[in-house]
Amino acid sequence: MSLDMGGALEHFRVIVHYELHLGPLDISISNTAVFMWLAVAIVAGTLRLMLVRPELVPKPGQLLAEMLYGFVARQTCLNIHGEGEKYIPLMFTLFTFILGCNLVGLIPGAFTPTSQLAVTGTLAVGVFLYASGLRFYRHGWGFFHAFAPQGVPKIMLPLMVPIELLSFLARPVTLALRLFANMTAGHMALGVLAVLGLAAPWFLQWLPLGFTVVQIALELIIAFIQAYIFVVLSCVYIDDALADH
Repeated sequence: MSLDMGGALEHFRVIVHYELHLGPLDISISNTAVFMWLAVAIVAGTLRLMLVRPELVPKPGQLLAEMLYGFVARQTCLNIHGEGEKYIPLMFTLFTFILGCNLVGLIPGAFTPTSQLAVTGTLAVGVFLYASGLRFYRHGWGFFHAFAPQGVPKIMLPLMVPIELLSFLARPVTLALRLFANMTAGHMALGVLAVLGLAAPWFLQWLPLGFTVVQIALELIIAFIQAYIFVVLSCVYIDDALADH
């Protein structure tokens, strides 16, 4: 029996449901937008249900929500030295949005927004521009001092400045690619296992099914880890913007 591996890639196909243009700007409604809004609705609804009647002695739902918030708050304060508290709402929103987008793709027949480079790239560029604007606001033209590290001999500056600038500009690229690649690889593996399960003889179909269960468990862990890594790196970039150079 031949394998149709195109089925494994069907999960990543962007489908435009309604074309909509605002001048030269394409704001069409696609499955990417639909499932991002679905992820937001699920996250907001779940947190709302967990905290609908907060009590002094928290019930399991409230305890889980508080643990999640506390985890993000601790990581934010650990990585943004001295001023982390003011950025907790931003980081919690970013974390829950990415986690929701990662997890919604595990629903059978659903679409994973973070498997699209346009989505992860937009998030990464947004964080990069925010941190860059914060650095310029805090340090003014001293923004550019970071590209000429203190103590470096002047003769080395023509070499060091381009290296530092390239490293700085690579931040949104690496941030976007890390999340995109992990989500794409994991869901592609699930798609391949599903195709193998359909193609295998009946007495061997339990084998890819078992691997699929294991892969889904791994994807749940990876979804959390990737949201965590994205937020930690975002905190590091903001902390670097606030620090004196």
